[in-house]
Amino acid sequence: MTKFFIDQHGCAKNQVDGELIISRLSNKGMEQTFDPSKADIIIINSCGFIESAKKESINAVIAAKQHYPDAKILLTGCLAERYADILKDSLTEADGFFGNGDISRIDAVIEQLSAGKRPILLPEQKEICCGGRTMMLSYRGSAYVKITEGCNNFCSFCAIPLIRGKLRSRSADNIVNEIQELTDNGVYEINLIGQDLAAYGTGDNDDVFGNGRFMLPYIDENGVNCGTEKKSALSLLLERISSIKGEFVVRLLYIHPDHFNRDILPVMQHDTRLLPYFDIPFQSGDDRLIHLMNRKGSGGEYQRLVHDIRAAFPHMALRTTFLTGFPGENCEAAENTQQFLRTIRSDWSGCFPYSREENTPAYTMKERVTQKTAKERAQVLETIQSGITKECLAARCGKEFNVLVEELIKGEEEGLAIGRAWFQAPEVDGSIVIRYDIDDETQRTAVQPGHVIRVYADSSSEVDIDAHFVSDLPVNNKLNKSSLQYAPEQEQEGQ
Repeated sequence: MTKFFIDQHGCAKNQVDGELIISRLSNKGMEQTFDPSKADIIIINSCGFIESAKKESINAVIAAKQHYPDAKILLTGCLAERYADILKDSLTEADGFFGNGDISRIDAVIEQLSAGKRPILLPEQKEICCGGRTMMLSYRGSAYVKITEGCNNFCSFCAIPLIRGKLRSRSADNIVNEIQELTDNGVYEINLIGQDLAAYGTGDNDDVFGNGRFMLPYIDENGVNCGTEKKSALSLLLERISSIKGEFVVRLLYIHPDHFNRDILPVMQHDTRLLPYFDIPFQSGDDRLIHLMNRKGSGGEYQRLVHDIRAAFPHMALRTTFLTGFPGENCEAAENTQQFLRTIRSDWSGCFPYSREENTPAYTMKERVTQKTAKERAQVLETIQSGITKECLAARCGKEFNVLVEELIKGEEEGLAIGRAWFQAPEVDGSIVIRYDIDDETQRTAVQPGHVIRVYADSSSEVDIDAHFVSDLPVNNKLNKSSLQYAPEQEQEGQ
């Protein structure tokens, strides 16, 4: 039996693609191994978004060929999609290239690899890779569900439309059915993902409810979403998801601020399973830079958006991202972004130096900023955010929360585990450090990966919360009977 190993890189969207590849090859009769030395085929599921990620993926290919010369090395994912025509000559360590347009076509690539050929296959970017996963790369009880693919926002710094194509959306029925299947298999946390969830249902060929292309909500001159005669497609999708019975939670990841669907707020207020966690990548708080980034809003409009969300959810969690060193960012613009961050007081943020990406409008822009300055400005934002995060976490102490347990910390005399509460998204935010009585059978049985427990938040650091076990919450009683498989923790960390 042919064995394959997958080395996973990149974002949550790419993780879903990796899970689909694993499931597809397993259904084909191949065997997944978590030991690359035993693999006949090593798959590097790459990221091609920014320069550092590209280098990491290329180095992974080179290292795989050096350490496992007898294995076939297949480069898949965003880097292959974007650069296969260049890398086919320069990256001789790769024995094949496969894009991300249609994961089902990987069968043909594997057949060519097995036949000793060097395939290069970049399927057309019109399919939405989703559904049918049997192996999850998340921690137990958590899953990503992709609702859109591609993007039509065309931010001047972003290569996503070059890599993932134009926006297209899955049907609401398809999404709801996948969520139902996942929750039936014991998944507690559903994270909805896409390049921009606000754009759900607005692609040129979208017909997500079977009644024609949905209209974008009307935005007035003040940037206020006034809705249309119909609700936004995202709000209607959330209503459909809310109709699913059971104990689970839903988190929305990445909503573009220019057309945030304010009509989702009452839907979320009506169902507490729809978590008030908002991932809104503002990128800058300076009006001139925002417009240079080909965005329509302003710092003031974005502040009003945060105010409106907090009016609906006073204790909501906000995550954002900032891009430093964008062409034209002078000292005043950098200070405006710093003040913007102090004003919106996001719980979490990522601060990234600008990566100059060819074939994007920003690539040829003047007034370039040095990498040294960009990194220094990112550090300033990180310092500001660190102080805000510390205060936000301290404000959550003295309260009880439901926590999804991710992993146990072994080798300790006391019981210790790591988990996440509703205000912590996978991978990017802090954690809950759970203390429990390891000699108490009830607590020891309850505190297991994939289980949901009740904890009391005792204290906090700059990133994490220290808590102790309060009670078991048997909401994952289907987990042990699940047909889903999860990559062992040590193998996840080694990938």
